[in-house]
Amino acid sequence: MGALGLLLVMAAAMVAAAAAAAATASAPRPFFVFGDSLVDSGNNNYLATTARADSPPYGLDYPTHRATGRFSNGLNVPDIISEHLGAKPVLPYLSPHLDGHKLLGGANFASAGVGILNDTGIQFVNIIRIQKQLRYFEQYQSRVRRLIGEPATQRLVRSALVLITLGGNDFVNNYYLLPFSARSRQFALPDYVRYLIAEYKTILQQLHGLGARRVLVTGSGPIGCAPAELATRSANGECDLELQRAAALYNPQLVQMTKDLNAQFGADVFVAVNAYRMHMDFISAPAAYGFVTSKVACCGQGPYNGVGLCTAMSSVCPDRSLYAFWDNFHPTERANRIIVSQFMAGSPDYMHPLNLSTILAMDAAAMP
Repeated sequence: MGALGLLLVMAAAMVAAAAAAAATASAPRPFFVFGDSLVDSGNNNYLATTARADSPPYGLDYPTHRATGRFSNGLNVPDIISEHLGAKPVLPYLSPHLDGHKLLGGANFASAGVGILNDTGIQFVNIIRIQKQLRYFEQYQSRVRRLIGEPATQRLVRSALVLITLGGNDFVNNYYLLPFSARSRQFALPDYVRYLIAEYKTILQQLHGLGARRVLVTGSGPIGCAPAELATRSANGECDLELQRAAALYNPQLVQMTKDLNAQFGADVFVAVNAYRMHMDFISAPAAYGFVTSKVACCGQGPYNGVGLCTAMSSVCPDRSLYAFWDNFHPTERANRIIVSQFMAGSPDYMHPLNLSTILAMDAAAMP
């Protein structure tokens, strides 16, 4: 290498180092999101799929009052976590606006319709299945390495907060999608749950292998209580017992699996989030949380507004803050804020072994 070449290499290294220093100086904690429609912030807008929320009345109460691809009237759980991190919402990975130094704040890889299993959500055709989300995470790291160099990229990923939300679709859009689905013929429910947990364990091990060191892993919510299930499976407006049984089998095994992984890695990498209890608090006592109903969705049609998608033709409630559910499956922004409050301050019954406020304080104290 000639003198000029050496100077160019040194200059590039200095630019990368300066970029890395600028990125870490008083920047909010990077945040990565993986999973399904509960946490998708708009990736599916860029895909030819029916699993989209990019048309009104979605986004009715978002700051821009426009549909963004979030399955909510306003902010979703990752957006509200970002508020607590002192950061702007992380952009969808497929967004053309996620480029340059915006990459350093993290990315949202989630895609509505996906599950733990590759065959979950096949009716939605073109969605970002979880293995592809992980490949995109690898691609993301390559892009960041070109920006700030290898050591700084490793530090960025290891210091990041990660949220992963999977599992609900493996029941409602797979095992229970049809009366005699392929998976229900293949597995009795307890065996299916064990299979899901084993597959999910592999996914979390892959995330760890890609550098993730603080991962919030949400369990299944009370899927039998969603307005979609009340409309199709409930005769009296009570939560469907079979779907509730599925969640009750799945969640304790998920918690145990995260404990086993933490023991394997010798650190509290994975935090089990009790989404079931977070939701059931306001579903079972809506008035205590200021809701007029936790059965009827704000936007939809048919019994409980639970039939089909929320569209411009749907009835929409005038005050979204009074409803726990926005559409047939997804909470309103106000319900999401209640959920995130438990992320932040919940007891070990909600966040095991640590809540997010404790994690942020511990990790900030440990930083050099």
